[in-house]
Amino acid sequence: MTASLSVSRVALALCALLSVPAIAASVQAAATPLQIKVLSNRADLISAGDALVEIVLAPGVLPSAVQVDVDGRDVTRAFALRSNGRFMGIVEGLTVGANVLTARAKGAATARITLTNHSRSGPVFAGPQVQPWFCTTDANGLGPATDGACNAPTTYEFFYRSTDPTKTGFQSYDPSHPPGDVATTVTDQGRVVPYIVRRETGTLDRGIYAIAVVFDPGQTWEPWAPQRGWNGNLVWPFGGDCQAYHFQGSVPDVLDDASLSKGFAVVSSTLNVLGQDCNEVVSAEAMMMVKEHVVERYGEVRYTIGNGCSGGSIQQHVIAASYPGLLDGIQPNCSYPDVWSTANEVHDCSLLLRYWNAAPELWMVEVQRAAVSGHATASNCEAWVEGFWYDRSLMDPAFGCDASATDVEARAEYLTGSQPDWFYNAETNRGGARCTIHDYQVAIWGRRLQDGFARRPLDNVGVQYGLVALQSGLILPEQFVDLNEKIGGYDIDMVWQPARSQADPESLAIAYRTGRVNDARLLARVPIIDLRGTSNFEIHTDFRSYAMRERLERANGTAGNQVIFTAQTPLVVPPSVAAEAFHLVDQWLAAIEADPSADPRETKVLRHKPPLAVDSCYIGETKVTDQATCRALFPYFGDPRIAAGGPLADDVMKCQLTPLDRASYNATFTDEQWARLQATFPTGVCDFTRPSVGRQPSVPWLDFSGGPGGQPLPPAPVSTATK
Repeated sequence: MTASLSVSRVALALCALLSVPAIAASVQAAATPLQIKVLSNRADLISAGDALVEIVLAPGVLPSAVQVDVDGRDVTRAFALRSNGRFMGIVEGLTVGANVLTARAKGAATARITLTNHSRSGPVFAGPQVQPWFCTTDANGLGPATDGACNAPTTYEFFYRSTDPTKTGFQSYDPSHPPGDVATTVTDQGRVVPYIVRRETGTLDRGIYAIAVVFDPGQTWEPWAPQRGWNGNLVWPFGGDCQAYHFQGSVPDVLDDASLSKGFAVVSSTLNVLGQDCNEVVSAEAMMMVKEHVVERYGEVRYTIGNGCSGGSIQQHVIAASYPGLLDGIQPNCSYPDVWSTANEVHDCSLLLRYWNAAPELWMVEVQRAAVSGHATASNCEAWVEGFWYDRSLMDPAFGCDASATDVEARAEYLTGSQPDWFYNAETNRGGARCTIHDYQVAIWGRRLQDGFARRPLDNVGVQYGLVALQSGLILPEQFVDLNEKIGGYDIDMVWQPARSQADPESLAIAYRTGRVNDARLLARVPIIDLRGTSNFEIHTDFRSYAMRERLERANGTAGNQVIFTAQTPLVVPPSVAAEAFHLVDQWLAAIEADPSADPRETKVLRHKPPLAVDSCYIGETKVTDQATCRALFPYFGDPRIAAGGPLADDVMKCQLTPLDRASYNATFTDEQWARLQATFPTGVCDFTRPSVGRQPSVPWLDFSGGPGGQPLPPAPVSTATK
């Protein structure tokens, strides 16, 4: 009996021991948390009061058992197990500020995440918005604005392509009386759908956005069940120019047959036109907010492709580098790397033209002027000055605010004092709005203590204009000395002065840290096909594509993600070349998307580069890949800073100085000329072998809401489990 009891006790003890893991596993299963995923944007960057959310259910938890609330307000009915097999919903009614979203279910740990919502009018991360701001909703078909932030009701219009060959382009479509000649289109996924397009137009971030997509008005569309005509991808056109206007502007054209017919949605905003909003941070913010809206109303985005010429190329380069993830692939046309290194060219050209006009007898030979300018001809500088220096906004605070006035009218108003009372006037209204690019971007740069104007990074101290031409023997020592002695610079009001222009010291570090001067470090994450309609005789000169290549190679050790297509058509490439580039970028991104490896994005970009994505030039429609031939047919030049000995990367805002050295010149100066050079450069001359003053790595995803210079966003919020 005793032995039997002992055996029983041992058996019971053994059973107890064996059951411990099972009990522990049961407890662990019960404690498995729900997970909340915010799909439309980072949880701390939500805007306009709504968010697309997925709740990942714990094993064994039924959808019907889940309860969801926002700060105690029940929003469970917004969620359901959708046709895609995911438990999703749109959370609406978020207040500006923190909103705690909680999901709980019996048998699972509770999950919480804070949704930080921002006004649909912005800002989110771009910092304080410029004032005053004028609405153009009426002119864009939205009717009068409903508030001071220029919001207006959203409109929806339908268009279609006709089977009738006499009806070209998009035709108006009335869903209540559908026409009988609707064509079909075959998307890039092989889906045959009616070629009907819906264009949505609305307001976000004080701008006006437009979204066009193939859309059957007879069918429903939910973000978890998009219609078959959309392939899940976006094309984002960016507009050109660079102006600092204080109004919403005009909506970009999104009725792009080439993209829509393949199944892409085409999306943009008035704030993505640099000629209406010369602030790439605001452009990025507007893009983020509109893209969030797309996800919430249309569905999750696979990838986004940018395109655009001139100022449109600047936005692609800078947004892809400074706010990675908004753009997945880019097609810059007639491209520039950024605004501010380009501004150096405009600044230098204006000084050169002013000097040449004052000394015609010394500079009668065009070849000499061209060599000093770094361009194919000196007429490039004339084009810059006519287009941007005497234009209404880029640099001069007196003439930038009125988009409707001509240059002559703007100056007449300035001289007579008849400008609107919100315009800056150096004599009568120093507190008025200064419509220069740096004042327009004051949230980035901050203000000068001495006058409250925005800091400015322009500087030409130590720049030896025409140095390369002197060293090659193309210009005479007297020309070199006279030029540098008399070229001068500009004060903060862009009034010429004998002294050189000087950057505000704080602005230099900001220029590099914020990516206003694009260091290309994070551009390695995106496929780039640079479309270059050769244009060496106006402002969109070919060398800019190669300046960006130089930056890519210096930052990343390779420019393998950049391809340059050059065509003989001026400014823009032929449609066939643009179509080829688009197809290659699309193919490139689809291959990256399909790569399941954990390798860095940069590695995947290089791995999946299509074989046909190689530097090419086009003679008519004939593609030439031999670069010796292409370089002979399509040479590239430079600008005044490169002609002063600067690097091809053209990214030095303020050079470091080195003492004058008479032996370093391949020229003979008289003692009198040398004394004049010493007086011209008392602190030394540029040493372009050293990095720019203030140069430092750029920091992505900076938030300027806390002040100029910006602070990096913290890691994206994730849901946490609680008991």
